[in-house]
Amino acid sequence: MKDFIKYVFATVTGIVVFTLIMGILFVISLVGLAASSASTVPVEKNSVFTLSLSGQVSERSGNDIMSELVGQVSEDLGLDDIIASIKKAKDNEDIKGIYLESGMFSIDTPASAHAIREALLDFKKSGKWIIAYGDSYTQSAYYICSVADKVYLNPQGMVDWHGLAANPFFVKDLLAKFGVKYQLCKVGKYKSAPEMMTADGMSEPNREQVTAYMTGIWDVMLKDVSASRKIPVDSLNAYADRFVALANQPDLVKMKMVDKLIYTDEVKGEIKKLLKIDADDDIKQLSLSDMNNVKGTKEKGEEIAIYYAYGDIVDSETGSLTQQEHCIVANTVCKDLEKLANDDDVKAVVLRVNSPGGSAYASEQIWHAVMNLKAKKPVVVSMGGYAASGGYYISCAANYIYSEPTTITGSIGIFGMFPDFSGLLTDKLGVKFDEVKTNKHAAFGTVARPFNEEEMALLDQYIGRGYELFRKRVADGRKLSVEAVEEIAQGRVWLGNDALGIKLVDAIGSLDDAVKKAAQLAKLSEYKTSNYPEPADWIDQLLGQSKKNNYLDEQMRATLGEYYEPFRYIKGINKQSAIQARLPYFLTIK
Repeated sequence: MKDFIKYVFATVTGIVVFTLIMGILFVISLVGLAASSASTVPVEKNSVFTLSLSGQVSERSGNDIMSELVGQVSEDLGLDDIIASIKKAKDNEDIKGIYLESGMFSIDTPASAHAIREALLDFKKSGKWIIAYGDSYTQSAYYICSVADKVYLNPQGMVDWHGLAANPFFVKDLLAKFGVKYQLCKVGKYKSAPEMMTADGMSEPNREQVTAYMTGIWDVMLKDVSASRKIPVDSLNAYADRFVALANQPDLVKMKMVDKLIYTDEVKGEIKKLLKIDADDDIKQLSLSDMNNVKGTKEKGEEIAIYYAYGDIVDSETGSLTQQEHCIVANTVCKDLEKLANDDDVKAVVLRVNSPGGSAYASEQIWHAVMNLKAKKPVVVSMGGYAASGGYYISCAANYIYSEPTTITGSIGIFGMFPDFSGLLTDKLGVKFDEVKTNKHAAFGTVARPFNEEEMALLDQYIGRGYELFRKRVADGRKLSVEAVEEIAQGRVWLGNDALGIKLVDAIGSLDDAVKKAAQLAKLSEYKTSNYPEPADWIDQLLGQSKKNNYLDEQMRATLGEYYEPFRYIKGINKQSAIQARLPYFLTIK
């Protein structure tokens, strides 16, 4: 018995010691990985920045330490990383050019594609070259790659150039089969976000605004590609009508859509010629992840904070449509902006907004935080793909607003959408309800029945007051009369180029332009920028749960494609605030 106890004790001790050693080694490896990821990557002479246009581009990338640990390659590309890397490549004398490699590429908005393209055009001002190659080009990838000095295509490849289309779908009749319907209160004839749940098709005002902004986006794309490829706009439209994605590849050369049909290994030869190196020499390449760790031009001077606000606007973390998507959480953002307001080292703030809106209450809270910040230092807004509805609400108080030409903005209007489950519960499931109450409206919002006429009138008044407040915020922020705002409000969506003419924005420009304006308003001759909120460090990522890298959610996105957003909307609709200032973001442009 003594021997048995001795052996058991020895075994347990061995397991404990082994676990401790492995834990220590694991922590050491994590520290080493964190240190290596933060180390500066040296740039060899005669190098090439290889930008792989493959994966999904969003406003900011997530630095997932666990993915790096297991060797998982992230398909999430950050617009901020791409733009910053292109700037570094322009300024670094050892980088001679950029190689754009097109793959299965998807981007969050046309404005993001335009921003990348403008950064590449700025890169070319340095006199350096850009080469593009693809086995195939998605339309977004081709739009970006058309800026290259030479555009090469696999001899059996394709260029997807077909124009823009939007295919919203509607689930009102589907819900009716389950005995569910939505009761709607809204202000603004163009406010189309609820149509998915309450209509059979697009309303005429919605069709009008979607046609206008899609035509505007396509016009920008045509103009840009025409300028780079020296192809008349009429010809580009004709190619889209002919669906050149299925064209014979040599015809694409004749159309000037591409310069040459070559294979992957032959691209290396073209790049070696530009680098003036021998055919047997290796090309020194830097990836996007390498460029993230390349030392940039040292900035000096006073600090300008760039605060990224992107995603749905929600009251709290639990209000997000899914726990995997980045959101603008009102209580978090308000605290962050208060810290920036009280930070004497920060002389100005650029608020980078990329949001279709969300909770009207949360939008009002953030507007208030922006006003407090503005009272202490200049605030300049840089609009990304969306800054509409609630996204415009949180922007309108700024000292100055920049928009991309294809930013979707405006949509000044709000709505309340309330589910009625009584048909499901009573007619389908046979649940019966009765009612006892002490006051007239004590049962307001009960699931036992839909709102009655008087209750709907009260809701309409409440929504109306919310719209009046939104409109007043815009009028005050933009120094317009309420009557002038009303003419461009009613939930109407505007493209950035059009928003300039009606004074919803002050100028068309990039994030860089917004930073320069902030420096001017703060009267800074020298300045440096810092990005907020700062990404979670490796310890927080290790101990916490990553929101952006949920395997099942990513698989759903990959499987559903363009239908992922409507699915996400329906899945999380019960988490939303009842009163919304939101775009119909499930409307996919492809």
